[in-house]
Amino acid sequence: MSSADRVQESVLPFDSEGRRLWGIVSRPTRHGGASRAAVLIVTGGPQYRVGSHRMFVLLARRLAQAGYPTLRFDYTGMGDSEGELCTFADAGADLRNALAALRAACPDAPGVVVWGLCDAASAALMFLAREPELLGIVAANPWARSDATLAAARVKHYYLQRLLQPDFWRKLLGGGVRWRQSIGSFWRDLRGARTATRPEADARALPFQERMAQGLRDMQGPLLLVMSGNDLTAREFEEYAGSSHAWRGLLSTDRVRRVDLVEADHTFSQRRWLSQVEDATLDWLAELRPRARSPRATPIT
Repeated sequence: MSSADRVQESVLPFDSEGRRLWGIVSRPTRHGGASRAAVLIVTGGPQYRVGSHRMFVLLARRLAQAGYPTLRFDYTGMGDSEGELCTFADAGADLRNALAALRAACPDAPGVVVWGLCDAASAALMFLAREPELLGIVAANPWARSDATLAAARVKHYYLQRLLQPDFWRKLLGGGVRWRQSIGSFWRDLRGARTATRPEADARALPFQERMAQGLRDMQGPLLLVMSGNDLTAREFEEYAGSSHAWRGLLSTDRVRRVDLVEADHTFSQRRWLSQVEDATLDWLAELRPRARSPRATPIT
């Protein structure tokens, strides 16, 4: 029996600020015992609800098989949803309405867990961390890019790794590397990396990375942090969290569990990597402590 045969899937339309958004709810065909948390899968953008190499379809069905109903949906302007395409920084209304729609579709669930990749993880921390229905967040390779963090990640990870590759030296000795341009790029990144720990020049505009930190600080539930070893985005997040005053100590608390997949890339493109992510998610979900159900169960308009 295939995974699709063990899961019931249905279309779920819902409104967000006058726009019709579309999602897919996955439920187990048979499930006994106590109701389990519902999971809102938020895609990293810009991509629609299927995801790279169908990762969100596979993830949703695996969770549903284990008894966790899921919703994956298209942001405004993406896939089948109406409106102009929005970025993660403007996705607050979509996320809150998707969460409320999932709660209405799964009234017996004790709450909702949000599973986000890349900037979807960032958006979840920014916009959903204070929602009373939220039980916790799974953040996979969160997005925290700035010019300084990108430069620092390149200096620490890209250039050193490149120097250790035999292919680089073969190209260099064969004249295939423009070494003057490469040295120039290195020094530009090195200068940029030195600004990574400097305070923001304009304190009036809170950077999105600090809004993420504030969300994690205010969130009542736990965080599962999944980090790929072969991913510059993950390294940038480490750079920012390690140098930012707003993030100081947040990832070392007991309510944060970190899982490192040393060989995996950004989207867990090999099936064994995605299986590891699914296993880690299910282990973490099994330890959640549900809270009392919030009375709100209708989408915000």
